[in-house]
Amino acid sequence: MTSQILVFLLDAILGLFSLALLLRFYFQLLRVPFYHSVSQFLITVTDFMVRPARRIIPGWNGLDLSTLILAWLVECIILTSVYFVQGYNFGTNFGGAAGVMGLLGIVEIIKMTLFIILIAIIVQAVLSWINPRSPLTPLLDSFTRPFLGVFRRIIPPIANVDLSPLFALILIQLLLMMVAGVHIEITSMLF
Repeated sequence: MTSQILVFLLDAILGLFSLALLLRFYFQLLRVPFYHSVSQFLITVTDFMVRPARRIIPGWNGLDLSTLILAWLVECIILTSVYFVQGYNFGTNFGGAAGVMGLLGIVEIIKMTLFIILIAIIVQAVLSWINPRSPLTPLLDSFTRPFLGVFRRIIPPIANVDLSPLFALILIQLLLMMVAGVHIEITSMLF
């Protein structure tokens, strides 16, 4: 019971911080409006860790690699902590276990990215129906435009209804299934 509570707290607190770091990375990558309150919140919450990391990890081609690597490291810490609390002994094969935790961290970052895109598309679609002038609309539009643009070029609107979110959601679900399979394969290397 105590281990379940500890796992939940680790996953919740560090998971939210990892999410904030990943959102900050994608907001900068996709040129989401900087002065939006959500952008400012993400910068404020993560700045204490990102600024020092930028001195060590430089950007590359406009990518804020320090933020992405920090998100990956936090995911690795979460995974290692969860396995440790659940009783996995890292002492027998520490090098192999560290490699597996690193790979699982990458898989978790990919999975979280897909969930972020999925939720952003759903929220954008719902807001377009109930409140198209919401303050979140420009933020969501600039975030989802690169993903939905691929489908909008292929699938034209039918009777002024944009079906690109539907096809994007189907593709994301398929990708999530593939990521789950990769996660299972990597985890089997650990045990």
